Parts: sequence; C-alpha cells; structure tokens
Amino acid sequence: MFNGKKCLVIGSGISGVGAVGLLESDGAECFFYDSNEKLTSKDLQGKLSSESHAKCITGELPQEIEEQVEVCVLSPGVPTDIPLVEGLRARGVDILGEIELGYLFEKGKVIAITGTNGKTTTTTLMGEIMKAHCGEKNVFVVGNIGNPYTVEAKKTTQQTVTVGEISSFQLETIHTFRPTVSAVLNITPDHLNRHHTMEAYVAAKEAIASNQTKDELCILNYENEYTRDFASRCPAKVVLFSSAHILENGYYLDGEMIVKSVDGKVTKLLNIYQDMNLVGICNVENVMAAIAMAEGMQVPMETILAVIKNFHAVEHRIEFVATKGGVDYYNDSKGTNPDAAIQGIKAMHKPTILIGGGYDKQSEYDEWIESFDGKVKCLVLIGQTREKIAECARKHGFTAIRFAETFDECLKLCTELAQSGDAVLLSPACASWGMFPNYEVRGQEFKEYVNSLD
Repeated sequence: MFNGKKCLVIGSGISGVGAVGLLESDGAECFFYDSNEKLTSKDLQGKLSSESHAKCITGELPQEIEEQVEVCVLSPGVPTDIPLVEGLRARGVDILGEIELGYLFEKGKVIAITGTNGKTTTTTLMGEIMKAHCGEKNVFVVGNIGNPYTVEAKKTTQQTVTVGEISSFQLETIHTFRPTVSAVLNITPDHLNRHHTMEAYVAAKEAIASNQTKDELCILNYENEYTRDFASRCPAKVVLFSSAHILENGYYLDGEMIVKSVDGKVTKLLNIYQDMNLVGICNVENVMAAIAMAEGMQVPMETILAVIKNFHAVEHRIEFVATKGGVDYYNDSKGTNPDAAIQGIKAMHKPTILIGGGYDKQSEYDEWIESFDGKVKCLVLIGQTREKIAECARKHGFTAIRFAETFDECLKLCTELAQSGDAVLLSPACASWGMFPNYEVRGQEFKEYVNSLD
C-alpha cells in the first residue's frame, strides 16, 4: 500500500510515532517532522524504535523534502489549514490522519465513538463489554483515548473488534473510514479555536457516519439538538437513546429504569441507582449508548448488563477521590469545556467549592454559570480564563468568587473554604494547557494533594 512511497508524518507525539512505525512496516520511506524549533532531530529520533530509518526534521521543513512528499499523515493536534498542509493538498498529496491510516490496515470490525463529552467513559465501557463477549485478545481500544490506532491496526484479524474514541480533529482527515457501529453522543460548542465555526465542528463530528450505509448502525442522542437533527440525514440506520423522552423505538430512561422499546413494547434493563456505579445523567446517557452499540454488535443483554454493573468511572471524569475532614473531593479534570463541566455540577448533591478556569478555547460560560443552581458555594478561578469567567459569573448574579495564581494556592484555598458536609469539585470547563501538559496531569496533581491531607 505504501511500499516505496515517501511519507511525511507531521507531529511527534504518540500518534506520529505510531504512524511512522506502521508506514515503515509497510515499506514506506518516512520523514518524521515537528515544527517545534525547541526540539532537535535527535529528540525525534529518540522517540522512534531503534530499527527506524525515518529522517527526523524540526523547525522549518526544507523545500526539497516537501517537494518529494507523496503522502502526508497529520497528528490530531496539527490543523488541516496550515500553509504547509494547504500547499501539499494543492499539489495533490494525499492527506491522512491517524484514524484513516490505521483503518487502511484494519481487518476486523470497528466500533467508533465521538461526541463533545462522554467519549472516554463510553469507549472504555464498550471495550470492556466487547472483551467480555469476544475475549480480551480479540479487542483493541484505540484513538483519542491514548492508544494510537496505528499501533494496533496490523494486529487485527477477521475475528477482532476495534473500539475507537474518535475526536473531531481525527475526523477531519478520514476518507474511507467506515465503522460497523458508530455513535455521536452529543455535540455542544467546543474547540472553536480550531474549527472556527460551530457548523464546521458539527460537520466534523457527523463525518463519523459519512461512509456508513443502512447496513451499519449509528447511535444518536435524542436529547441533543444537533444529533437529533442529524438523525434524519444520517446515511446509516439510526438507533436513538433519550434521558428525558419516551421513545417508540430505542432506549430511554423511565424513572429510575433504563428501558428498551421496540414498537412501543418496553423491556426494563437496569436501575440507574442500584445497578450502576457511575453518577449523573451524562453517564446514564453514556450507558444507554453503550447498550445500543453492544446490541448492534450482537452481544447478549446478559453480558452487557453484567459488565455495566461492575464498571466504575474512568479516571478524571467525576471521579470520587476521598473524604477528608468531612469534605468529599471529586476529580473531574476531564471537564475541559462548559458542557462537560455542567455534567459535573449536576452530579453534586452537597454545597460545592468549584475549581474552574484554564486555557481559553473561545468558549462561552453562561450556561455553565446558570447550572450552579444554588449548589456552588464558591467558585475558585485559575488560569488564562479566570477574568472572563468571573465577568460572566457576575453578569448572572454569582459573586462568591476567589482567584488563585497557582494550582497549589487554589487547592489550599479550597481546603480552607470547605466545611464538613461540603464537596470540592475540580471541573474547570477549560483545557489544561498553559498550566499543565494535559488534563491528566492536572487531575493527578489534584488527587495527590487530596490524598496528602490528614
């Protein structure tokens, strides 16, 4: 497929490293490139296997190399509209991403999950369900969840299932990617600094089903206006789930019970309080989506429900850390946009000290502030967006605001403010960049601080 072709891989993170390995295993000649001038070619070489023959380049890409390129593979963090990529595209160079590249080597079935929020939880849960059904060795969990598709793709067989968490960035560069079952959990404003318009962001999410036909399934959230609208245009066979409406066909929440309806005939499946370890309506929706996908993959309901009943929250997503001095501490560092953070607030049932702020993704915070609904005792703000969030909060009549210069100062302030019977919630509504390399580091520092308290 790529034998003898000159391939440019842009971005030196785990996705780029995986792409080089996969391309070279297929006989490609690779240029491994990162525009970061602080890196050296030796730094890039150190990320690759000792067998790699890739030419490593940093800073500005020499024109003589650019002119040789036949295929370009973008890491998810690389915008598709930078001058280098635009120039390659104009010259007729194939522009691929990690997901498309991995899929070209895929031999088994694929389950693909996207959405603004809930992707990691749902993907992890789907991975566990499919492992229970197919056996652990026959399931690969890949994509935005941290395990590059390119690392696993060549291991797939006709008997394997690949479960992918797919971001909007990754969906911008697909061409033939065609999952057996796809899901769009929800779409709310996010990453507008990258996609520029909401229309472009929505289009990227909907692309997950672009190559599907009525022979494949797409699972959609009836409660989200964007996914509900997409249901009438989706090329795949649509299955709906709802947390607030009765559906003639689909999965919905009836009181405390998740039920399945087929032509109005209802089957009760599980009690969200007695049979689930996950909290919040967002996770009820994630579970319904997982049930729908798993049934679409012919997994017996008995297996599906058994896995759900033993499944716990993924790290950094409304994750209970500890009770210290009568105060409950929750790590929701993965709440990197306002809508995700709203779900964090909804899951709280005690007076809450809320940590917010971080990198500015050009989000609006009005709905997040309005969701406080008397639960938030104090909002402690950090990072680039703190003044913007504070101004929005005051506009909505919320004035219990404190600022912190550093994360350590913020955590100590929260401990001082919280009284027995309160909760402290890290759910920033913003990305971590600027103060932390990623949301995982932010969440880990929070947990380490909490666990160090007496």
